[in-house]
Formats: sequence, C-alpha cells, structure tokens
Amino acid sequence: MAAAESYPPELKYHSEHDWARIDGDEAVLGITWFAQDALGELVHYEAPDEGSTATKDQPYGEVESVKAVSDVIAPLSGEVLEVNRKVVDEPETVNEDPYGEGWLIRIRLSEPSEVDALLDAEAYKQVVAEQ
Repeated sequence: MAAAESYPPELKYHSEHDWARIDGDEAVLGITWFAQDALGELVHYEAPDEGSTATKDQPYGEVESVKAVSDVIAPLSGEVLEVNRKVVDEPETVNEDPYGEGWLIRIRLSEPSEVDALLDAEAYKQVVAEQ
C-alpha cells in the first residue's frame, strides 16, 4: 500500500524531488513522496556502485515504474558508502515507505556546504504546489 503524503520537517529537499537526512558528514538519500506518487509503483531500481561518487544535481541511479524510467538526481555530492539492497530487491518499498525503509543510498559528504542550498520542508511543499 502506498504511503500517505508527507514531507518530514527534519529532512532537506532538492527541487528534483529528492531528500537528504544529514548525520554529521554523512547523508542518507531517497526520493520524496511526490516523486514516488508521480511515478506510480516502482518495479526496478538501478543503483550506483558502492565506492562510486554521487555529484550534486547529477543522476546517480534510475528508478523504473510501470509508467516511466526516471533518473534519480543527487541532492548532495559524496562517496556512495551503502546502497539499500532491500530497494534493489523490492523497489515497491519506496512506494510504501519513501522516508524510512525506502531510502536509496548513504553517502559521505564531499562538499558539506552544499547542504545550505537545499530546501526545508515548507519550501519544498511550495515547489510541489507549483507542479
């Protein structure tokens, strides 16, 4: 079952519908409720390799749904420390829990100052309202 619409206030958001949970010099990244809702049920997640680099505003993977294939855009730059294998095996996890079990990658930040350019939940809701 799909998750209810939400944008947790403790997260940071990117206008390309990605979120970041910052923890010191690391961040967990995923796609927002809006993104998974627009895509529909996810059927495939093409993850980056652990040890590769995610670059802010650039694709680091792909999600495929019954409707479309979309690039996943990195909200921050850093080394990919971990890929969520559960989402690789069960992509629909993102639809069910986009901010919890449905996270995509964990990175070590290479440019911590990039966090300052991300949106808070209220600003991101404005982006969604204009879609």
